[in-house]
Amino acid sequence: MRSYCIRTATPDDLDDARSVMLDIVYEDFGTGYVPRWHRDIVDLHQAYVAPARHTLLVAVDERDGTVAATAALDSRGPAHPPNPRHLAERYPSGRTAQLRRVYVRPEHRRRGLARRLVDELLDFATADGGYRAVYLHTDPAVPGAEAFWRSLGKSVHDEREEPGGGQGIVHFEVPLP
Repeated sequence: MRSYCIRTATPDDLDDARSVMLDIVYEDFGTGYVPRWHRDIVDLHQAYVAPARHTLLVAVDERDGTVAATAALDSRGPAHPPNPRHLAERYPSGRTAQLRRVYVRPEHRRRGLARRLVDELLDFATADGGYRAVYLHTDPAVPGAEAFWRSLGKSVHDEREEPGGGQGIVHFEVPLP
């Protein structure tokens, strides 16, 4: 059985973390890199490492030292547009911890890594003391994503229920511990 170390990303982890993220957006999402959606992936240090209230976590496979999974948190609420206005108002920047880039390489899935990473992000948000809500959105077309987030939080808006289906995204709130 493999063992993993969950920790805050170091500068030496950033290239491997970026590789995990880009592989997921190309292979799982099928979109490839889209600047307006994935700009943070290019400069992980500026997006998640440098800001005091942000973090980037990695799950490192202790067998070979490779990054198997990532998870990030920042203090930016959902922007309107492209997200619905009521979500931007409900989850304002500065008071909202947004979970991002919770990605696990396929060969490391079904081992509890995503849940462990999210637990660590929630602990980080709680320790910060300034966050009042935890928000995220997910693409339900990604296998397992919607069920995973439903097991941790509640759906606050499902764009598939809008006329025309919106972007097809499901928005969630996860309770702070």
